[in-house]
Amino acid sequence: MSFGLFLTGGLWVLAARSAADHAAEGFSARFHLEIYAQLLAVAFLLFLILIGLAAISRIATRTARLREANALPARATSRQEWGIGVALGWALVVATIVPMALAGDLHPNFWFQPRGIGLALSSLLTLLILTLAQEAVFRGFLFARLIRAIGSTLATLLMSLIYATIFAFHPESTRLSIFVAFLMSLLFSLAYLRTHALWLPWGLHFAWSACTAVLFGLPVAGSVYTSFIDTATSGSVWLTGGLYGPEGALFTALVVLAGMAVLYPLTRDLAWAYTHPPIVAAGQPMDVAPPPAHTAMEQAAAAKPSPLVQILSTTPIASSTLPIIDEHLRTNSPADS
Repeated sequence: MSFGLFLTGGLWVLAARSAADHAAEGFSARFHLEIYAQLLAVAFLLFLILIGLAAISRIATRTARLREANALPARATSRQEWGIGVALGWALVVATIVPMALAGDLHPNFWFQPRGIGLALSSLLTLLILTLAQEAVFRGFLFARLIRAIGSTLATLLMSLIYATIFAFHPESTRLSIFVAFLMSLLFSLAYLRTHALWLPWGLHFAWSACTAVLFGLPVAGSVYTSFIDTATSGSVWLTGGLYGPEGALFTALVVLAGMAVLYPLTRDLAWAYTHPPIVAAGQPMDVAPPPAHTAMEQAAAAKPSPLVQILSTTPIASSTLPIIDEHLRTNSPADS
């Protein structure tokens, strides 16, 4: 059943991708919004994915809701999880870019015109929606159903393999970039498994893509996004990734592996709160009925009348003082004076 839902959801994602592209193309042509065609496409895609996967889950379980079906639960730590993901993604990008800067392989060109800033904000919004759509596909409904079908380890490896295969069709992709995409999918999947929600992997994925494309002006998986910075690279491809961007560099693979090692202790409290089963008391119940003979003795004792108890006077007859004190009291009593 779970594997069948996984296949059904996958077919819906393919259909949603095609429908979103056609809808964005027609909408942008009708209202002359060609400059925002990519933003419209990812917005339509996210809407169709969230609604469609929630509907499939609803039909199968009769109880699933939109947010729960897509692993976006409303809980007190959702902002904290997203913030941790953004901080870690930013740190990984900086760790990847700094060696390029030190080697003199980055050549940025700045464009601080109002139009450039507006396009940069549009790219930022596009990446915010796109990364959520990607995480909803690869770490949401489909991933949860695949885990139920084959277990978390095999599901993580299979989804990462599918993720890397899709990225193999991106422009300027190489064998190394496919391997890095596989590692990054492992990182995002680990972020999901530590929290059982998309807040952390979405923040991590968004920060990585947004900082790379908008803040540093570099390609993201071969795709170029408009920003106020346009950075050209030179030098070794193993460090810069060439035209594919940092995700095609061997050094990035090492950074991603280091990110996995950092992520685990960083999410210790979240994993304890959302992944560990509740502690249930074990053992056998101790409510054992007493023996019948004991019960009969108690009933017989209760049926007997209570005995009468005579309470004697508490005033002592004999003197309770020492003899010398009694003699003193007799010789010095007021009656003799």
